Amino acid sequence: MFTLSLNQRAALLSVVILLVGLLVWEAAIPAQKAVGELTEYEILTGGGQPKAGVPAPSQVLVKAWEQLSDPFYDAGPNDKGIGIQIGYSIYRVLTGYFLAALVAIPLGFLIGMSPVAYKALNPFIQVLRPISPLAWMPLALFIIGDSEASAIFVIFICSIWPMLINTAFGVAGVREDWVNVARTHELGAFKTAFLVILPAAAPTIVTGMRISIGIAWLVIVAAEMLVGGTGIGYYVWNEWNNLDLTSVVFSILMIGVVGMMLDSMFAYLQRRVTYVE
Repeated sequence: MFTLSLNQRAALLSVVILLVGLLVWEAAIPAQKAVGELTEYEILTGGGQPKAGVPAPSQVLVKAWEQLSDPFYDAGPNDKGIGIQIGYSIYRVLTGYFLAALVAIPLGFLIGMSPVAYKALNPFIQVLRPISPLAWMPLALFIIGDSEASAIFVIFICSIWPMLINTAFGVAGVREDWVNVARTHELGAFKTAFLVILPAAAPTIVTGMRISIGIAWLVIVAAEMLVGGTGIGYYVWNEWNNLDLTSVVFSILMIGVVGMMLDSMFAYLQRRVTYVE
């Protein structure tokens, strides 16, 4: 008798849930009623136009086919393909994210290895960490004076804390006997950090990086709604202003897909650096 593996059963269940959800969604959307006789006033005021409503899955699929068949078209400032919009968003996310990594990981090493540095910097971290990243946007726009750089700064400020805290936690949690072995071999501070502490703390560091990329992708959507211009967040807001809910739903699904892909990349990296003692 053929038996499905755990992954196969999970995939089959996911497909069933998806199909059932789509069927329920499709059935829940009421059909547009035919428009009867209209007065001249109703025609002039747009009374014959169908009211905006939540689109059915079939409409979203048609929109997805239209957008994904030519994702990189550019017909002007307010009419760019979904591929261009996502490209701008990913560029901003990765720029701010890697700038944050350049600061957070070395600083996390310092905090994790030095109790004095931890006690000195911890009050600043605890004050700055709870601040919403979007609260920095007005100040960034005023000081930097550029919406693109301001959006990147917001990504930087929201990405830095999970990486910083996880790096410090991972470094501080390295087994003391491993560090003592490095000392007996007369390894310097830098060699001990790179050859002993970094490999041992890598799983925790990558966990922080994975959390940060998820937060950064969440924040960029809201930041682009505020600064406008380009990006998937601006695309959502622009389509809402056009009352094109089909495009809004499609863009929401694209945000989820891209976020899943970014998370999957770091999940793979996390598996690569995890080891069994």
